[in-house]
Amino acid sequence: MQARRVNPNNFFAELRRRNVYKVAIAYAVVAWLLLQAASILFPTFDAPPWTMKVFVAVIAFGFPIALIIAWAFELTPEGLKRTESADELPKKSARGHAWIYIVTIAGAISVSLFFLGRYTSSKQSAELPAKSIAVLPFDNQNRDPDSDYLSDGIPESIIHSLSQLPNLKVMSRNSVFHYKGKDMDAQAVAKELKVQAVLTGRMTQRGDGLSISVELINAQDNSEIWGQQYNRKLADVFAVQEEIAKEISEKLRLKLTGAERQQLSKRPTEILKAVQYYMQGRAYAQRRTREDLLQAIHYCEKAIEEDHNYALAYVGLSDAYENLGLRGYIAPQEGRRQADESARKALALDENLAESHAALGLAYVTFTPSNFPLGDRELRQAIELSPSLALAHFYLGNSLARQGRLDESLEEYLKARELDPLSSIIARGVATPYYLKRDYVRALELLRQANELGPAFSATWEIGVYIQNRLLNETLTELGKAKGERKNDSILIYDTGIVYAAQGKRAEALQIIKELEEMSGASLSQAHWIAKIYATLNEKELAFSWLERGLATGAIGAFYKDDPVWDPIRSDPRFEALVEKMVAPIKTPGDAR
Repeated sequence: MQARRVNPNNFFAELRRRNVYKVAIAYAVVAWLLLQAASILFPTFDAPPWTMKVFVAVIAFGFPIALIIAWAFELTPEGLKRTESADELPKKSARGHAWIYIVTIAGAISVSLFFLGRYTSSKQSAELPAKSIAVLPFDNQNRDPDSDYLSDGIPESIIHSLSQLPNLKVMSRNSVFHYKGKDMDAQAVAKELKVQAVLTGRMTQRGDGLSISVELINAQDNSEIWGQQYNRKLADVFAVQEEIAKEISEKLRLKLTGAERQQLSKRPTEILKAVQYYMQGRAYAQRRTREDLLQAIHYCEKAIEEDHNYALAYVGLSDAYENLGLRGYIAPQEGRRQADESARKALALDENLAESHAALGLAYVTFTPSNFPLGDRELRQAIELSPSLALAHFYLGNSLARQGRLDESLEEYLKARELDPLSSIIARGVATPYYLKRDYVRALELLRQANELGPAFSATWEIGVYIQNRLLNETLTELGKAKGERKNDSILIYDTGIVYAAQGKRAEALQIIKELEEMSGASLSQAHWIAKIYATLNEKELAFSWLERGLATGAIGAFYKDDPVWDPIRSDPRFEALVEKMVAPIKTPGDAR
């Protein structure tokens, strides 16, 4: 049998007769269907990025092959036949329409997957900020603890610089340093912290030489956005930090104003030794015990000796003194004075430093009498200067909670937690509004989550959550364990006393009050907590007496008027009068500093 010769003039008609057009359309629709399915399923099963490229190449390569087969062969009821043989078979009317149904069904599925993919993509985009980054601690390849200040300080400086940019979400130091020394996949870290880019780095120091290798990774597909190797002198480390921050802003396509570019170029200090001491102080301050906070002050003071214009070191001083006073480790009035003084020095050195405004705002609102309007103004200014400063949101949440603005406070706590999800202090703070709103079950759930990130019983209000959930014996057991690690900690002593009071163990509670009185001395540093125990014992007169004495000497800190611990004395007119005294007279903005 001779093959039929194709007349060139009838070529397109022959294409139609041999169903080549139909096959092309069907192939395109099915290919589109497969690509849509792959774009959804491959990421779901964590397929490597190259698999999608290979898949697309195979589909593209198959297209001309499908057309050649369509030209040469035809599918018949008797099977696959060469086109010339198929022409001799009886025609079946249904055969010509089957492909229409196939294409229609495939097209419907394709469109459905298209919109599903769009929906899934948009949902993922909504869950992850468009511009977000985690700067991980650099790997110190010297394995020398004495050079950790560099491998820690470089990423911390980059975090500080990038945090000033309003269109970029930057994870806080506390959360990213959780991964220090751990062999973590960048994509896994990004998933946990909910960011779209991760910066990793390695550092090696040899004498006065410094080698730094960095890689900016797209967490969506684990591909490299940018990488660079820097071989510089140790003295040039500040210039390297500046270059890296600028490169990140460019690679993430951030549109910076002139002021924002200038802010990226600002260096907190030019003295490496000052950085080393400041970093050591920061490490101690994170732990919040009396001894650690005193060590933090020691190192911040040494940093200031190296550089009298180092504003961040003054902020570190302010933070340490505020926590010493708040926890009754020193006289609260002295803690407030030192915190306020150090914050003002930092602000005088750099009025655009967000941390300075946050420290001053905290000093206004922590101790009584509190000046909430001025404190909130400073905290909001800190957030405006550095939207990614988690502690500024956290401090503002504290302030709003003390004012009774509980829904607003929860919003700020949640913003802080989004920026610093691995901070036990911030995670603990999220429970505060729930406790004050009497949602004790939810507050307990949140506290237990926070306890997985850091030690429990770090603030005096949280013991109330366990009491209100009637977990008294269990809590005493946990307090006993904590006392083994935190010797003579006044917070743990107070916690034990108020649990005794809630149990009705009057003699034991009074013995704890005696211990706290001895610790208070002339400064009455424990007056606030002693009043709480007396209120729980329903000793109204003694509760009011200690509150009034504490307020007169500036010994009341972190006073929550909605705290359930005050319910036994809340109906007394004297309580409302005391609450009013806890708020400082409102000053004009010009009197703020």
